Amino acid sequence: MSSHVPSVSRRRFLGYGGAGTAAVVLGTGALGASAAHAYTLRKEGLFTLGVASGDPSPDGFVLWTRLAPEPFAADGKAGMPDRRIRVEYEVARDEHFKHVVRRGAAVATPELGHSVHPEIAGLQPGHEYFYRFRASGEISPHGRTRTMPAARSQPRELNFAFASCQAWQDGYYTAYDHIADEDLDLVVHLGDYLYEYELTNNNRRGVQVPPQFGTETFDLARYRLQYSLYKSEAPLQKAHALFPWIHTLDDHEVVNDWADDTVIAGRHPNPDPAEFARRKAAAFQAFYENLPLRRAQLPSGPDIRLHRRLAFGRLADFTMIDTRSHRDIQACSYGNGTGRTRDCDERLDASRTVLGDEQKRWLLDGFSSSEARWHILGNQMPMAETDWDPGPGKWLWVDPWDGYAAERNQLLAAAHERGVRNLVVISGDRHQNYAVDLKRDFDDPGSPTVASEFVGTSVTSGGDGADIDATGQTFLAANAHMKFYNAQRGYVRVNVDRERWRSDFRVLPYVTRPGAPVSTRASFVVEDRRPGVQEA
Repeated sequence: MSSHVPSVSRRRFLGYGGAGTAAVVLGTGALGASAAHAYTLRKEGLFTLGVASGDPSPDGFVLWTRLAPEPFAADGKAGMPDRRIRVEYEVARDEHFKHVVRRGAAVATPELGHSVHPEIAGLQPGHEYFYRFRASGEISPHGRTRTMPAARSQPRELNFAFASCQAWQDGYYTAYDHIADEDLDLVVHLGDYLYEYELTNNNRRGVQVPPQFGTETFDLARYRLQYSLYKSEAPLQKAHALFPWIHTLDDHEVVNDWADDTVIAGRHPNPDPAEFARRKAAAFQAFYENLPLRRAQLPSGPDIRLHRRLAFGRLADFTMIDTRSHRDIQACSYGNGTGRTRDCDERLDASRTVLGDEQKRWLLDGFSSSEARWHILGNQMPMAETDWDPGPGKWLWVDPWDGYAAERNQLLAAAHERGVRNLVVISGDRHQNYAVDLKRDFDDPGSPTVASEFVGTSVTSGGDGADIDATGQTFLAANAHMKFYNAQRGYVRVNVDRERWRSDFRVLPYVTRPGAPVSTRASFVVEDRRPGVQEA
């Protein structure tokens, strides 16, 4: 199928009644008694931010759009009135919408930024579907998505890409043009979907930025505005419209290096807890409003549940975790930063956590119960040790798992002892590509390899990048378990079958101007029941 996602003409939108079950729901999916009184908006260009689907299951998925006729309006309301708007949707087996299987309506409310998240169920497993929305007589572009294979099935293969870290000011989203050209079942986004920083004319794109973007994101209106800018990018919209996505967040969706209820001192002094709780609540709400997330991920003030599992038959389980919301403050930082640290014994404290007690129990229970051949851990920051000192000492960054070494060891030991068949960790955050063996204990030279990790570079963050830089030379010299390093921009394409996992590091030579080609810089495999990465 072509990757082009055309707008659907009004003539091709079928009438209502008949196929599927009709319903009128709120944007969250809950029944709304007042839905029949939803206002009809008389504006064109409602679907400027595109359409998306996410969190697929064997019988459905969640759909998403947000009405935004003026996406860059300074008040964050995207040109929408303080009224509810009825948004109808269709799901069909074909892109011409001749075989519609579900119809319904949601209500876009000002309280949720006029976004809707209808959850579709009752469909056939392992099938391709097409969807579109209508509001106030306007038809959205259509999207394509897929359900997961049946729960007990044995799929022949899984194809997906994972990406992270897409600072708008650092370059163009050309990587998503190339993702859109791939033959994929889904896309996983591992965090830093946006950055909280102010945007000025001093950006790597070399373009003029409207003045309303010139402040850092602190409140809901400003977070909404930032999402509108990011989501207006055509390559990102195209990739969203072509595949279901699975999302988690890292730090910049809120603020750099945050930890539970703490902000590390940096650009700003630490706020009081109540002030930071308000900022988190705004950030989480905007995150939900702008992405294809289910009701289970609807935040409650400064709290959000993002850890969840999605099964691809019995071939693979996706276990998505949240490494920000429940963690202890970074080791040896004491509110003064999260940089490289020597001789930090606090990072070895077994009582310190990055996951929190509840999420950790949930994760370990999943290790015991999973029947999947491949266990994919969707993780935000590198799990493997990354020593910055090729000598006998260790010089470690304490924000990622190196600052929580005891819990990392517990997690990897548990996966080993509970018989997880193939644990593969996919990570982002670092703006670099790695292929790494995960050791049960990185402080023990004889420790066995118990899992594998692929760290994916950024989509844009950091600018054009380089194939190998001084950091990479240091890492390869200091970390024998690291088998590959690259610092260009791009994404990772994954093919998994019953015998092996293959990661292709797809890189772009530049992002500071549009139109970059893509190439595969390196490929690594993991063989079934043989932990550790091998060059393909």
